[in-house]
Amino acid sequence: MNPITLSALESFPQQLEAHYAAIPADFKSWAPPSWEGVPSEAFTAIEQICHVKDIEIEGYHVRFERTLNELNPTLASIDSEPLAKERAYSTADAAAAFAAFREARAKTVALIKGLNPEQLDRTAVFEGYGPLTVRSLIHHLCSHDQQHLAGLQWLLGKIEASRARG
Repeated sequence: MNPITLSALESFPQQLEAHYAAIPADFKSWAPPSWEGVPSEAFTAIEQICHVKDIEIEGYHVRFERTLNELNPTLASIDSEPLAKERAYSTADAAAAFAAFREARAKTVALIKGLNPEQLDRTAVFEGYGPLTVRSLIHHLCSHDQQHLAGLQWLLGKIEASRARG
C-alpha cells in the first residue's frame, strides 16, 4: 500500500482530535447560517466526529469485509443526515466518540497492513463512485478523512467570521 496513504490513515485520529480541540467549546454544536461551500457534509463539529466514527465502522469496515470476501459486491453508500438525527449526534459525548473511532481506525489500519497484493486488487462497485479495488477503497477512505479535516477548518473560518461581525 502507498506509504503516504497509510501514514495519513494512521495519523488521522490525532489530527481529527486536534482539529476538534481547536473549535471553541461554545461552538462544538454551532451551525452557520449557511453551509454553502462546506467541503464535507454539512455537520457541526461534534456531528462531524460522530459521522467519521460511524462511517469507519458501519461503512468502511463493512465495505472492506465484503470486498475481501464476496465476488465483486455492490457497496452501499450511507445516507448520513438521517443517521445523524436518529443517533442524536448533536448531543453526543465527544470523548466516547473519539475512543470508539480510535479503536475502529486501529482495526482498519491493522487490516490494511495485513493485505497481500491479490487482496488489494479485489474488486467491488461502490454506489456513487463506481467500480473500484480494495486499494482504491483505501484511498477513498483517506480522502474522506481529509474532507472532514477541511470541514472542521471551514467551520473555524465561519466561527471567526461570526465573531468579527458580532
